Amino acid sequence: MKYVVVSGGVISGIGKGVLASSTGLLLKTLGLRVTSIKIDPYMNIDAGTMSPLEHGECFVLNDGGEVDLDLGNYERYLNITLTRDHNITTGKVYSKVIEKERNGDYLGKTVQVVPHLTNAIQDWIERVARIPVDKSGQQPDVCIIELGGTVGDIESAPFVEALRQFQFRVERDNFALIHVSLVPVIHGEQKTKPTQAAIKDLRSLGLSPDMIACRCSSTLDTATVEKIAMFCHVGPEQVLAVHDVNSTYHVPLLLREQKQMDFLTDRLKLKSLNLSSEMKTKGAELLSRWSSVTTSHDRSFETVSIAIVGKYTNLHDSYLSVIKALEHSAMRCERKLEIVWVESSNLGPDSQETNKADFHKAWHSLCCADGILVPGGFGSRGIEGMVLAAKWARENNIPYLGICLGLQIAVMDFVRHVLGIEGSNSQESDPEYPEEKASVVYMPDVDQEKLGGTMRLGLHSTHFKEGTEWSSLRKLYGGANIVNERHRHRYEVNPKLVDDIEAKGLQFIGRDESGNRMEILELQSHPYFVGTQYHPEYLSKVLDPSKPILGLVAAASGILSDVIENKSQLYEGDF
Repeated sequence: MKYVVVSGGVISGIGKGVLASSTGLLLKTLGLRVTSIKIDPYMNIDAGTMSPLEHGECFVLNDGGEVDLDLGNYERYLNITLTRDHNITTGKVYSKVIEKERNGDYLGKTVQVVPHLTNAIQDWIERVARIPVDKSGQQPDVCIIELGGTVGDIESAPFVEALRQFQFRVERDNFALIHVSLVPVIHGEQKTKPTQAAIKDLRSLGLSPDMIACRCSSTLDTATVEKIAMFCHVGPEQVLAVHDVNSTYHVPLLLREQKQMDFLTDRLKLKSLNLSSEMKTKGAELLSRWSSVTTSHDRSFETVSIAIVGKYTNLHDSYLSVIKALEHSAMRCERKLEIVWVESSNLGPDSQETNKADFHKAWHSLCCADGILVPGGFGSRGIEGMVLAAKWARENNIPYLGICLGLQIAVMDFVRHVLGIEGSNSQESDPEYPEEKASVVYMPDVDQEKLGGTMRLGLHSTHFKEGTEWSSLRKLYGGANIVNERHRHRYEVNPKLVDDIEAKGLQFIGRDESGNRMEILELQSHPYFVGTQYHPEYLSKVLDPSKPILGLVAAASGILSDVIENKSQLYEGDF
């Protein structure tokens, strides 16, 4: 097993996740099987109870794991399926060590950060790195490990020490370290001192970088590269210039141009793995497809605008998977994507009274968009604005996709304005609202007291009803009878109102295996009015876009029928 560690210095949010994913993709283009682990130094057990406004979105895995959004990057770039154990947090590791201590596994020894905690981290990495993550079921060849936060932070110290020890446990030829740093531009001059200081800090902790990835707003000057190489004790070929590009999907090609794989092949003795010709061919095909999709997107001139009507629009990372899924679909449709951010609170009647400027601006943005997407969310804030957005899309034949909460919003709109149950609400917004009139109710099988990890989580099957062959979404799924998608919700459509809703034309074309829980809705008389209780964005890949989101972008572009007829659009890679 080969290990490539990606750490960061100077500032957080520097792009370690994209660089780790891009490095993994390039290793796959060599024919290697790649897995990824994300280390998060926070004390939380997982990301499930963290505010998206503080930490970005919570990404959900097949096994129901609620994890850091970077694992979504790994899955999207590498076409792999990770587990909750691929996300290591301080909370998880301490819980494991304390549990062992309570069980007497340490035989009366004084339990300390070194060696007990650091050994637990190393054991965790070695165990998880060997878990198969693709359809072959084979053990990966390379594991990318991203160390979250900034090297030197007090909370990451045990992990840095564990990695220092780990490089000797697995031996030099099996361990490489890429450190991501920042080269700011001040008055037109590229400054190298922050990078020099970051590398000095890293070396003082016992880790020496094999490559330094320098983030900069512009292309690094040759003199800057040579200066970093000289003062950081590396060769110029070990300095990667990662400047801002049009799309993060260009980063793998940028790294390839700088011969990153040539260096890592030599440093990690990758040729000793003796790959089969079949795997090398698959890697070459992957590189060809990736290059084709990203370069063709650069040649796109037509634009499609999608309004995201959400509650957490102040931090776009709150909807990172939705954004990426829209990008994947826009690339497939050969359109330039324009995302229009609409804060749902500004659409409501209260805003009309208190903040007229924001109210009119929000409605102007919504009305000018080619398509509307209402993503997931929790709580009562902004709900009325979302309902009005769904109503606008339904009545004006604007393509609409509601995800999780967005499906429930579409149902609330329909129950209020078509069924005529005035003010019908969700029991999430109003727990005392009478169940017989509520559009959305609490799922009876979900814990209503304990919040962490108690929702309906992970991969569940959705069964299409008989007689729904007309459905655009079902056609996008290739006419499948069953689809498997990831979920994260506590509330569901009120089953008592389903018959009345369907009698008025809004069809629940997909249900769970019991047939009692509504999973997909679609309005047959509409160009594209779809809602999914699941989160399709979690399974979207760069080369295999999410079908519901692809449908939205295609409908908003006016090419939905072309996309459905073109079976090559439904490609699903196996590597």
